[in-house]
Amino acid sequence: MKSVLLKTQGITKYFHDPYTFQVLKDIDMEVYKGEFLSLVGKSGSGKSTLLYLLSTMDMDFGGKLNINSEELTGKSPDYLARFRNEHIGFVFQFHFLLPEFTALENVMIPALKLGKFSEAKIKTKAMEKLDLLGIADQASKVSSKLSGGQQQRVAIARALINDPLIIMGDEPTGNLDSINSKIVFDTFKRLTRDLGQTIIAVTHDEDFASRTDRTIEMKDGKITS
Repeated sequence: MKSVLLKTQGITKYFHDPYTFQVLKDIDMEVYKGEFLSLVGKSGSGKSTLLYLLSTMDMDFGGKLNINSEELTGKSPDYLARFRNEHIGFVFQFHFLLPEFTALENVMIPALKLGKFSEAKIKTKAMEKLDLLGIADQASKVSSKLSGGQQQRVAIARALINDPLIIMGDEPTGNLDSINSKIVFDTFKRLTRDLGQTIIAVTHDEDFASRTDRTIEMKDGKITS
């Protein structure tokens, strides 16, 4: 039986500028350990807002969020910041690498910030992640000199550096051509299959979504399927 890694109960969310608008309506969902889940829906459906809340970057909502059997609602901003860095990896549409840093240095940043290991240990771990993504040979190259696909794989390696419980992707293939989109998808699929990595990805790409383990569709702030 699959174990539940993330669970929400009755999540509601309002925006108040320029007027009060309910963007999420009573969201109940469960995400299982080792699952590759996609969140889909038209623009304005609430999927990116939901991902933002699941990642604990916005805790201004009604309802409950539980990750790894820990209730996170009501925790302090400092606690949540450390929780995110230790347990959640992020992959965005744009890679947000530091252009003047090497691939290796970019991957090391979250682990250096967390401070659990020595710099030498972090460097070794970062090289292992780059090797896992098939780009160890690019480790010493500054990220601005990498191709778009290589940059996104460096971003995935960076997301993996602290061995997170969950990787959250916001349109992770949205800025890539079809070849590199397939590489990124296949990488995610391999991470769930071989490492038991849990991944939640917001996507507009119907082909991407159709090949994930499960798809949650949203419309007008509600889960419809």
